[in-house]
Amino acid sequence: MIDLSKTIDLSTTYLGLKLKNPLVASSSPMCEDVGNVRRLEDAGASAVVLHSLFEEQIAIDNDELDRYLRESSDVSAEATSHFPDLMHRVMGPEAYLAHIVKCKQAVKIPVIASLNGTTPGGWLRFAKQMEQAGADALELNIYHLPVDADVPGEAVEQQYVDLVRSVRQEVSIPFAVKLGPYFSSMANMAKKLDAAGANGLVLFNRFYQPDYDLESLEVVPNLILSNSHELLLRLHWIAVLYGNVKSDLALTGGVHTAPDVVKAMMAGAKVAMMTSALLKRGISYLDTLTTELLVWMGEHEYDSIRQMQGSMSRNAVPQPAAFERANYMKVLSSYALR
Repeated sequence: MIDLSKTIDLSTTYLGLKLKNPLVASSSPMCEDVGNVRRLEDAGASAVVLHSLFEEQIAIDNDELDRYLRESSDVSAEATSHFPDLMHRVMGPEAYLAHIVKCKQAVKIPVIASLNGTTPGGWLRFAKQMEQAGADALELNIYHLPVDADVPGEAVEQQYVDLVRSVRQEVSIPFAVKLGPYFSSMANMAKKLDAAGANGLVLFNRFYQPDYDLESLEVVPNLILSNSHELLLRLHWIAVLYGNVKSDLALTGGVHTAPDVVKAMMAGAKVAMMTSALLKRGISYLDTLTTELLVWMGEHEYDSIRQMQGSMSRNAVPQPAAFERANYMKVLSSYALR
């Protein structure tokens, strides 16, 4: 039997880092434990993005965090959904830096630190400290839900650009920006972030929407793990952006199977990030996914990941605008009542 791992090259590059394959563990509480980070490496992850350190954690003393969260109306939706647990077990800024050091000592794969915030401030200074602690790269998880009707879209976009430019001035290591799709011109926004100094774009942040508890009449956090259907939006925009920005593209959200990974690569992604699949099936699923990816590539005569990257992007279509419009019309006309 042929050893496909010796005949097929799964390697890729992301943020200037050479990776053995495109499978990256995305930011999640799972990465708070050094043992899990080590197991992720053993199972086949080519890099790991640590759990997020929130802007609020840096700005507020740990013993004041509980009071702050109960009184503040400006905490981001994602931060709010995570903080109830953090109130009881907070990994503050200093502990986070120590965690980077421990992870770097424990594994050989790149360790990417994650900052989650919305405003320029002291946390930008902390980006430099993450670099000094040994992080190979940073991921800026910008989660901002503008609800002020007096703030125009241009001001919101400029806030992102200013944030990226500020971080670029602080650190010399590469960093990616994780953002959502809710911009009036996603392609133009990506181009602005690229010009501001981002080395990568991670598409997309999930929009966590709280639910109503009708018995207690309270708003409650609501976290549902992703599924492969969520891949479609990410594939569309990565295919659009591929070749039009210098930043590396990472797909996150909806990666559960080997075909999902293949689609991400063909759209133009450098890496496919995942958490939900590992929470559902266990960390060891990474090994299964790697094997299935090799088998698929062997059956379809692909010699390397690089061979397929961008092969189904918008740039690969002679008349992309007409192609998209034709597909739109085809979808709408394909459904009929029976």
